[in-house]
Amino acid sequence: MNQLETRLDNIIYRRATLADKNVLLNLEQKVVEAERSFNSIIKSVGATYYDLDSLLTQENSMLMVAVDGNSIIATGYVQIRASKKSLKHIEHGYIGFMYVAAEYRGLGLNKLIMDELIHWSTKRGVFDFYLDVYAKNDAAIKAYKKVGFEASMVEMKLHIPAE
Repeated sequence: MNQLETRLDNIIYRRATLADKNVLLNLEQKVVEAERSFNSIIKSVGATYYDLDSLLTQENSMLMVAVDGNSIIATGYVQIRASKKSLKHIEHGYIGFMYVAAEYRGLGLNKLIMDELIHWSTKRGVFDFYLDVYAKNDAAIKAYKKVGFEASMVEMKLHIPAE
């Protein structure tokens, strides 16, 4: 068994709890900081993305973490949401907070977490999934394509600086 296999064998995947909230808040800021290079109008201070209290406590969501020793090294959530009335499905899974610590990237943790989130959702009758990713975030797009996601819509934006 090589060092990489040993490292992966020691990782535990579990549902996040309220006791993880402070660590998750710090990891959320790492996601915000990484995405700031793709969107210059993200606040420089106080930007948050996720309602962690809801994600950690509501029955319609699953927030997973991967843990190596005492450290959370990867995250991801799925939240079951109402779909647009124009779609065939009534509900869909929205996936977010996909984070992997830098030293663990490329090991397939993102795919393992996404597979588990999708499995959790399909057990609840949800078979359609959506996520948002910045168009220039090539690494994330590549990771999502490995799971089977494909581009569906493009969000367009216009920012007019105040005078």
